[in-house]
Amino acid sequence: MLMDRNKSSLLVVDVQARLLPAIADGETVLANCIWLARVAQRLDVPVVVSEQYPEGLGRTAGPLLAAVSEAQVVTKTHFSCVSDGCLAGTPVEARRQVVVVGTEAHVCVLQTVLELCWQGKEVFVVADAVGSRKPADREAALERMRRHGVEIVTREMVAFEWLQRSATPLFREINRDFIRDN
Repeated sequence: MLMDRNKSSLLVVDVQARLLPAIADGETVLANCIWLARVAQRLDVPVVVSEQYPEGLGRTAGPLLAAVSEAQVVTKTHFSCVSDGCLAGTPVEARRQVVVVGTEAHVCVLQTVLELCWQGKEVFVVADAVGSRKPADREAALERMRRHGVEIVTREMVAFEWLQRSATPLFREINRDFIRDN
Protein backbone atom coordinates (compact mmCIF):
# COMPACT_ATOMS: atom_id res chain seq x y z
CA MET A 1 0.00 0.00 0.00
CA LEU A 2 1.58 3.23 -1.18
CA MET A 3 0.63 6.71 -0.08
CA ASP A 4 -1.08 8.66 -2.85
CA ARG A 5 -1.24 12.44 -2.56
CA ASN A 6 -4.63 12.46 -4.28
CA LYS A 7 -6.08 10.16 -1.59
CA SER A 8 -4.14 11.48 1.41
CA SER A 9 -4.58 14.08 4.09
CA LEU A 10 -2.02 15.09 6.70
CA LEU A 11 -3.22 15.18 10.31
CA VAL A 12 -1.03 17.12 12.74
CA VAL A 13 -2.01 16.10 16.27
CA ASP A 14 -1.46 18.48 19.21
CA VAL A 15 1.96 20.02 18.50
CA GLN A 16 1.26 22.73 21.06
CA ALA A 17 3.44 25.46 22.52
CA ARG A 18 3.16 24.50 26.20
CA LEU A 19 3.50 20.76 25.60
CA LEU A 20 6.38 20.80 23.12
CA PRO A 21 9.19 21.66 25.61
CA ALA A 22 8.36 18.48 27.57
CA ILE A 23 8.60 16.22 24.49
CA ALA A 24 11.80 14.21 24.15
CA ASP A 25 13.66 15.69 21.16
CA GLY A 26 10.72 18.04 20.72
CA GLU A 27 12.58 20.45 18.43
CA THR A 28 13.27 17.63 15.96
CA VAL A 29 9.65 16.50 16.09
CA LEU A 30 8.54 20.09 15.45
CA ALA A 31 11.01 20.54 12.58
CA ASN A 32 9.87 17.29 10.93
CA CYS A 33 6.20 18.23 11.31
CA ILE A 34 6.90 21.60 9.67
CA TRP A 35 8.91 19.96 6.87
CA LEU A 36 6.16 17.48 6.07
CA ALA A 37 3.39 20.08 6.32
CA ARG A 38 5.24 22.30 3.87
CA VAL A 39 5.72 19.37 1.46
CA ALA A 40 2.02 18.52 1.80
CA GLN A 41 0.98 22.06 1.00
CA ARG A 42 3.31 22.20 -2.01
CA LEU A 43 1.75 18.97 -3.31
CA ASP A 44 -1.84 20.09 -2.57
CA VAL A 45 -2.35 17.50 0.17
CA PRO A 46 -4.82 18.97 2.66
CA VAL A 47 -3.57 19.53 6.21
CA VAL A 48 -5.70 19.37 9.36
CA VAL A 49 -4.28 20.45 12.73
CA SER A 50 -5.77 19.42 16.08
CA GLU A 51 -5.31 21.21 19.38
CA GLN A 52 -5.94 19.48 22.70
CA TYR A 53 -7.57 21.87 25.16
CA PRO A 54 -5.75 24.98 23.85
CA GLU A 55 -6.87 27.03 26.86
CA GLY A 56 -4.54 24.90 28.99
CA LEU A 57 -1.86 23.65 26.57
CA GLY A 58 -1.66 26.70 24.34
CA ARG A 59 -2.16 26.91 20.62
CA THR A 60 -0.17 25.02 18.02
CA ALA A 61 3.53 25.97 18.15
CA GLY A 62 4.01 29.29 16.33
CA PRO A 63 6.47 28.11 13.65
CA LEU A 64 4.19 25.20 12.74
CA LEU A 65 1.07 27.35 12.71
CA ALA A 66 2.86 29.81 10.39
CA ALA A 67 3.85 26.95 8.06
CA VAL A 68 0.28 25.64 7.84
CA SER A 69 -1.55 28.94 7.59
CA GLU A 70 -4.12 27.45 5.21
CA ALA A 71 -4.74 24.33 7.30
CA GLN A 72 -8.01 23.65 9.03
CA VAL A 73 -7.49 23.84 12.82
CA VAL A 74 -9.83 21.86 15.08
CA THR A 75 -9.97 21.76 18.86
CA LYS A 76 -10.76 18.86 21.14
CA THR A 77 -10.97 17.70 24.73
CA HIS A 78 -11.04 13.94 24.07
CA PHE A 79 -7.60 12.45 23.56
CA SER A 80 -8.74 10.91 20.26
CA CYS A 81 -9.67 13.26 17.44
CA VAL A 82 -12.11 10.60 16.25
CA SER A 83 -13.88 10.23 19.62
CA ASP A 84 -14.11 14.00 19.91
CA GLY A 85 -15.78 14.26 16.49
CA CYS A 86 -13.59 17.21 15.51
CA LEU A 87 -12.58 15.61 12.21
CA ALA A 88 -16.13 15.62 10.84
CA GLY A 89 -16.29 17.63 7.65
CA THR A 90 -12.51 17.81 7.28
CA PRO A 91 -10.32 16.29 4.57
CA VAL A 92 -9.33 13.58 7.07
CA GLU A 93 -12.92 12.37 7.01
CA ALA A 94 -13.21 12.77 3.23
CA ARG A 95 -10.01 11.02 2.15
CA ARG A 96 -9.10 7.34 2.44
CA GLN A 97 -5.48 7.77 3.56
CA VAL A 98 -4.35 9.67 6.65
CA VAL A 99 -0.72 10.52 7.33
CA VAL A 100 -0.33 11.36 11.02
CA VAL A 101 2.31 13.36 12.91
CA GLY A 102 2.34 14.96 16.35
CA THR A 103 2.29 14.42 20.08
CA GLU A 104 1.99 12.58 22.31
CA ALA A 105 2.59 9.34 20.46
CA HIS A 106 1.27 7.13 23.25
CA VAL A 107 -1.85 9.20 24.02
CA CYS A 108 -3.56 11.41 21.44
CA VAL A 109 -1.72 10.09 18.39
CA LEU A 110 -2.23 6.44 19.40
CA GLN A 111 -5.92 6.77 20.25
CA THR A 112 -6.66 8.79 17.10
CA VAL A 113 -4.76 6.40 14.86
CA LEU A 114 -6.37 3.25 16.24
CA GLU A 115 -9.84 4.74 15.82
CA LEU A 116 -9.02 5.87 12.26
CA CYS A 117 -8.02 2.27 11.51
CA TRP A 118 -11.27 0.99 12.99
CA GLN A 119 -13.08 3.36 10.63
CA GLY A 120 -11.37 1.62 7.71
CA LYS A 121 -8.83 4.34 6.90
CA GLU A 122 -5.36 3.56 5.59
CA VAL A 123 -3.20 5.12 8.31
CA PHE A 124 0.49 6.03 8.14
CA VAL A 125 2.35 7.35 11.20
CA VAL A 126 5.54 9.28 10.53
CA ALA A 127 8.03 7.89 13.08
CA ASP A 128 10.43 10.85 12.86
CA ALA A 129 7.57 13.33 13.36
CA VAL A 130 5.87 11.92 16.47
CA GLY A 131 7.02 12.26 20.05
CA SER A 132 6.25 11.68 23.70
CA ARG A 133 7.70 12.99 26.93
CA LYS A 134 9.43 9.64 27.47
CA PRO A 135 11.14 7.82 24.57
CA ALA A 136 9.92 4.45 25.89
CA ASP A 137 6.30 5.59 25.60
CA ARG A 138 6.90 6.64 21.98
CA GLU A 139 8.48 3.30 21.11
CA ALA A 140 5.70 1.31 22.79
CA ALA A 141 3.09 3.36 20.93
CA LEU A 142 4.75 2.80 17.55
CA GLU A 143 4.94 -0.94 18.22
CA ARG A 144 1.30 -1.11 19.28
CA MET A 145 0.19 0.85 16.22
CA ARG A 146 2.24 -1.45 13.98
CA ARG A 147 0.54 -4.52 15.54
CA HIS A 148 -2.84 -3.01 14.67
CA GLY A 149 -2.00 -2.54 10.99
CA VAL A 150 -0.76 1.04 11.01
CA GLU A 151 2.06 1.68 8.56
CA ILE A 152 5.08 3.25 10.29
CA VAL A 153 6.96 5.47 7.84
CA THR A 154 9.45 8.35 7.70
CA ARG A 155 8.97 11.84 6.37
CA GLU A 156 11.01 11.08 3.24
CA MET A 157 9.01 7.93 2.55
CA VAL A 158 5.89 10.10 2.55
CA ALA A 159 7.41 12.71 0.23
CA PHE A 160 8.73 10.18 -2.30
CA GLU A 161 5.48 8.19 -2.36
CA TRP A 162 3.43 11.35 -2.80
CA LEU A 163 5.74 12.34 -5.69
CA GLN A 164 5.61 8.86 -7.35
CA ARG A 165 8.25 9.64 -10.00
CA SER A 166 11.43 11.59 -10.53
CA ALA A 167 11.29 12.85 -14.10
CA THR A 168 9.04 15.83 -13.41
CA PRO A 169 9.49 19.51 -12.64
CA LEU A 170 7.60 18.96 -9.37
CA PHE A 171 10.10 16.32 -8.24
CA ARG A 172 13.01 18.61 -9.07
CA GLU A 173 11.37 21.42 -7.08
CA ILE A 174 10.68 19.24 -4.01
CA ASN A 175 14.12 17.64 -4.24
CA ARG A 176 15.78 21.06 -4.38
CA ASP A 177 13.67 22.70 -1.67
CA PHE A 178 13.20 19.84 0.80
CA ILE A 179 15.25 16.72 0.20
CA ARG A 180 18.71 17.50 -1.10
CA ASP A 181 19.94 19.69 1.76
CA ASN A 182 17.66 18.61 4.60
